[in-house]
Amino acid sequence: MPPLRVLIADDDPLIRLDLKQMLINLGYEVVAEAGDGQEAVDFAKAMRPDVCVLDVKMPQRDGISALSEIVSEQIAPVILLTAYSDRELIDSAREAGAFAYLVKPFKPNDLPPAIEVSVSRYRQMHDLQKQVRGLEERIEARKVIEKAKGRLMQIEGISEADAYAKIQQISMRERISMKTVAERFLQQEAE
Repeated sequence: MPPLRVLIADDDPLIRLDLKQMLINLGYEVVAEAGDGQEAVDFAKAMRPDVCVLDVKMPQRDGISALSEIVSEQIAPVILLTAYSDRELIDSAREAGAFAYLVKPFKPNDLPPAIEVSVSRYRQMHDLQKQVRGLEERIEARKVIEKAKGRLMQIEGISEADAYAKIQQISMRERISMKTVAERFLQQEAE
């Protein structure tokens, strides 16, 4: 498997350099380095990394604000780095959607668990969101089909099974979804 692609952001060039070297030595690919939160968001949008590692305190835009946008746009999971471990900051990071939180100074061995778990949880969350969207679409299709089936039963005086079979036959003959058949039928009925 190719190495995970990491974006790093810290306003201190020496910390960025150390972090980059740690990540490379651990087998990760550093695809972008940012010196402030806005630059981190811009790079995240452009590079689509597997994970972002952001410092909390940065100029122009802090790490929590940047993480909020990166996570809300479903670009990548974000791990926050900070020298501060006060409860208020941790709560803000959690509410903004941080996948992990590392307090400086940290050891190189602290990075892989945070990165691997963050990426895994992000992928699981993304898969669940896809499943939910799929279920919502199926429910919506079912509602439309049920409504069309009911109208067919009324208009043609046929059974529920026959109305369903009619929609299904048109769907197969025209190679379109049953939902599309039902929507067309309902639209024609409305005209």
